[in-house]
Amino acid sequence: MNLERIDEIIDRYEGEEGALLQLLLDIQSELNWLPREAIEQISKRFQVPVSQVYRIASFYKAMSLAPRGKHTVNVCLGTACHVRGGQRIMDKAEDSLEIRAGETTKDMKFTLGRVNCLGCCALGPVIVVDDAYYGKLTPAKVEEVLESYT
Repeated sequence: MNLERIDEIIDRYEGEEGALLQLLLDIQSELNWLPREAIEQISKRFQVPVSQVYRIASFYKAMSLAPRGKHTVNVCLGTACHVRGGQRIMDKAEDSLEIRAGETTKDMKFTLGRVNCLGCCALGPVIVVDDAYYGKLTPAKVEEVLESYT
C-alpha cells in the first residue's frame, strides 16, 4: 500500500470539518478497501481516535475493511428471487468463482456477496456485477455473465 497516495487524498480534506466520511469513501474508491495503515494515517492526520474512524468505516456497507475484488458480484436471495431459483444462481456463482459468499477470489478479480433484495423482483433471479443488473438468470447464464468480466 502506498502511504504517499493516502496522504495525497488526506491533503484534499485537511482542515475541513465533517470530511471524514467523504475521505474514507475516496480512499475506498482508490484502493477498493480500507487497510489498517490508511485508517491509522487518517487518525493521526485528523487527530481523531482510531476507534472513531473504524466506527464510521464499519457502519457503511459501501466500505470494506477487507480487500475486495475488482468486480463485486451480488446475488439476490430475496423471496421473489429465491422462489425463482436464486439459490441455484448463488450455487453456480460460488462454483464458477471457486469461492463462497463473502469471499474474494485469489486473483482479486471478484468479491461475491448475497443481498436480501435488489428491488427488481419481476426480473428474478437477479445478480448485479458492479452496477450492471442481470435478470431472469439461469445457472448457465451466470457463467456467461461472469466470463464477460474476465
